[in-house]
Amino acid sequence: MTASSGYGPVHSILVIKLRAVGDVLLSTIVTKNLRLAYPLAQIHYLTESPSLEVLKGNPFVDDVLVYDRKSMSGIGLISAVRRRRYDVVIDLFGNPRTALLTRLSGASRRVGFRFRGRSYAYNILAEPRGNMVHNTQFNLDALVALGVAIQDRSIYFSFGDDDARYVDSFLPPGFVRGSFVVCVNTGGGWYTKRWGLDRFAALSDRLVEEYNARIVLPWGPGQLPEAQEIRKSMAREAFIPPATTLRQLGALLKRCSIVVSNDSGPLHIAAAVGTPVLGIYGPTDPFLQGPYGDNHVVVRNEGLDCLGCNLTSCPIGHPCMLELSVDTVLEGVRQLLAKNRITP
Repeated sequence: MTASSGYGPVHSILVIKLRAVGDVLLSTIVTKNLRLAYPLAQIHYLTESPSLEVLKGNPFVDDVLVYDRKSMSGIGLISAVRRRRYDVVIDLFGNPRTALLTRLSGASRRVGFRFRGRSYAYNILAEPRGNMVHNTQFNLDALVALGVAIQDRSIYFSFGDDDARYVDSFLPPGFVRGSFVVCVNTGGGWYTKRWGLDRFAALSDRLVEEYNARIVLPWGPGQLPEAQEIRKSMAREAFIPPATTLRQLGALLKRCSIVVSNDSGPLHIAAAVGTPVLGIYGPTDPFLQGPYGDNHVVVRNEGLDCLGCNLTSCPIGHPCMLELSVDTVLEGVRQLLAKNRITP
């Protein structure tokens, strides 16, 4: 019943991964491996409300705990976790708060990374390779330290039939299956990760002109004005869908032929549902945080020494995005189509 000896049976497991949608989605690579190693155990996740939908429908997750920073104190969170009496806690987030939570969880097996000032919290340690391997493999390293065999390398995101029906209810008649539908996603958690709206508009026009593409401009909280600005700037037509949940967005991205996106949650959702992605990267490193899978392409403003800086504010004028041309991104689209043998 256990994947590592010396601690007794495993009846319950908590995986901790807070914050961003994309990061939580990439952490789901651990779920099936945990289920295969501990088939009778309860597997729970601790995350925050923006990422709750990422874990809904995952067949290997039995329950999701939501940490609300506004309504729950740190002591309240520790108490809630201790009441559940987990046998194993796996901290994939690894900040001082989650390290302390893991240390005080009461679990006999506490798994985390050997980060400075946080090793005290864990009795099973993984060496951090966050600057050496893709984020998915970083998450799997925690399982390897626990003694879990890696038998599956899939990330998981699901949506229901009702989500697909909702998408079908609002897509225009021209967006039928078989047409070349391109999702253009302008979001990104930091401004430094965002390509210009004017360039997205110019790229969208080129895609319509060269490929007769149907352009979809999805949007999340606070992003509707951006989608409207792109559509207003375009010489061609584009479709702005109504508001969607993350699972409905997944159903929409599944209906698209390709997705062109900044590094963001929707980029990773698109990859998870199997839609080819062209990722636009600058301050983040696609080798570490790129779309997961072999059918994707990334573009960057190559030649800059500062690529992959991970800065949320740029001290030198943001050249990685402001100097990235429409022609360069369009060439990336051509490579993506060729790689996936898509003929619009």
